Amino acid sequence: MGMSVGGSNRGIFVEMNVVPLIDVLLVLLVIFMIIPHKQKGLMAELPPPASEGQADPQPAAIVVQVFADQSLRINQEAVGWDRLSTRLQEIFGSRANHTAFVRGDGALEFQVIARVIDVMRAAGVSSVGLMTPELEKLAETD
Repeated sequence: MGMSVGGSNRGIFVEMNVVPLIDVLLVLLVIFMIIPHKQKGLMAELPPPASEGQADPQPAAIVVQVFADQSLRINQEAVGWDRLSTRLQEIFGSRANHTAFVRGDGALEFQVIARVIDVMRAAGVSSVGLMTPELEKLAETD
């Protein structure tokens, strides 16, 4: 800041010296113009686009049906009690999702359903859901 005393008015005259401020401004402007050009990000490899021809050959849900005569079906495929465990191991061996459902007839005792659940858990099914007629009606309306 410059100040001169005296002069024609015989008073104090104050004037601001902005030259050093302009110098600082120009230095900052040059710095901020150069810095973005020196930055370089990492190269990213994008995944290839999914082809339209590939479809999921596995059904979304695995349902074990137990009928009143204690016959079994896995997604409409008839399976005997002796092959239930090995068939479930085959199905869930290549799947990431280890969730299955049990649908039983109303005339069955729960111990039959519990036996199926035990076999499913031993075969590697981590989550077992029970399907009831009320749930099926809700699923059909959705």
